Amino acid sequence: MAAWLSSVFMLRFVRTQSPIRGLPLVWLATFATIALTSQGTLPSGLFYFLFAAGTALVATFPYLVDRLVAPRIGGFLATLVFPLAWTSYEYLTALIGPFGTIGSIAYTQYGNLPLLQIVSVTGIWGISFLITWLAPVVNWAWERGFAWPRVRGGILLYSGILTVILLGGGARLVFTPAAANTVRVAGISPSRTVEASYDQMRRSGAFDALFLGKATDRQREMARTAYAKLTDDLFMRTEQEAKAGAKIVLWPEASTSVLQEDETALLKRGSTLSQEYGIYLEMGLIIVTPKAPFAENKALLIAPTGEVIWNYDKAHPVPGEPWLPGDGRVPNTMTPYGRLATVICFDADFPALPRQAGQAGVDLLLRPAHEWQEIDPLHAQIATFRAIENGFSLLSEAEQGRSIAVDYEGRVLASSDAFTSDAQVMVALVPTQGVHTIYAVIGDLFAWLCIAGMVILICVAVVLRQARTTNEQQVVQTQEQILVE
Repeated sequence: MAAWLSSVFMLRFVRTQSPIRGLPLVWLATFATIALTSQGTLPSGLFYFLFAAGTALVATFPYLVDRLVAPRIGGFLATLVFPLAWTSYEYLTALIGPFGTIGSIAYTQYGNLPLLQIVSVTGIWGISFLITWLAPVVNWAWERGFAWPRVRGGILLYSGILTVILLGGGARLVFTPAAANTVRVAGISPSRTVEASYDQMRRSGAFDALFLGKATDRQREMARTAYAKLTDDLFMRTEQEAKAGAKIVLWPEASTSVLQEDETALLKRGSTLSQEYGIYLEMGLIIVTPKAPFAENKALLIAPTGEVIWNYDKAHPVPGEPWLPGDGRVPNTMTPYGRLATVICFDADFPALPRQAGQAGVDLLLRPAHEWQEIDPLHAQIATFRAIENGFSLLSEAEQGRSIAVDYEGRVLASSDAFTSDAQVMVALVPTQGVHTIYAVIGDLFAWLCIAGMVILICVAVVLRQARTTNEQQVVQTQEQILVE
């Protein structure tokens, strides 16, 4: 509810102050919010506060547009200025910025499944628009003293649209439940004991030397031993879940690492296990290479035939990660359990990438991830929006974070948190068939319409201002002429 209400009062403050006074204070409040709530998501220090200050400055754009444009338009039409500007700001920053859609106000509504169904049509931009439209509607009524005869039409219009969206989403959940045919899947992370041993060896400096291309033979052997412990643990758990009936097994992003010369042996081991138990196994691996940037972040899917179906490179490395981005093409393959596809962790924060899977009619998206405590469980929750947008179920397995499996309507089928669970294994029954969505076809059309709408309203405001200025000049000229006569 805070997401819905906060902009109501921020907008009220800006509208009752001069722009010179109001907008800097909005920036200050936004900066303080970002600086306090985003600790741990980025390295601390001067860069962190500069980033927070810059982000807060951009976030004042919708308030600036509303303050300058809405009064010149007037009437209920002016209530569209703020949500159009906000949605445009969110979309454009996601389109050109390095962090994708992280920070979108839409993500605050995770868990509100009736509302979330609208993203299958508009993407998250529809939710952002609805949330921020409330602020100018309330202020429009506020400026009219909440007198019901004067505000009835606008209030009923907004309430009616919101009601239709909620009822439509609820009807979708009730009358079109997820497909009954399911497949048993398992997400597997290394045990805490093995990870603790690995971390101890990593602190020796051998791994830093590897990723700088300066490792000695002794350090390479030390790394090989540590990697082997992780790999053995993952294969042991994979075999256990395969015996229990899992047909698709997912390892997290960077679940283990392997020296490039040992990659063939690792893949052969995975192929043997996949063939023996008839499973699809996706391994999240770091391949340590002898040439810069000395590491590759990959997801490899092995079929029950032992064949490597895809070798996918992470398309959107988190700023600061050393590996080069992949080509951004999302692989997919048809299986007895529906069509599968994959992206890696941060890739899911960029809707255009998973949308490739939606366009291909994918039924289940595999998302290996590697998180940290400060973004747990938010980052896993963000990924679930991609499932609803594109009509596929999602299996997301995270090391040091929240693992989650959801169907294509956003229902949580299983969840496990590395910081509260010691098992490090998540099992779920997920639908083998997805659905086609409007969003998968039209993409971010709603966001572009918001940009177009904002530009049109700005033009209308300019024209109206010029017309008023012309009228005022004509009145003055008429008065002067009368005085002269």
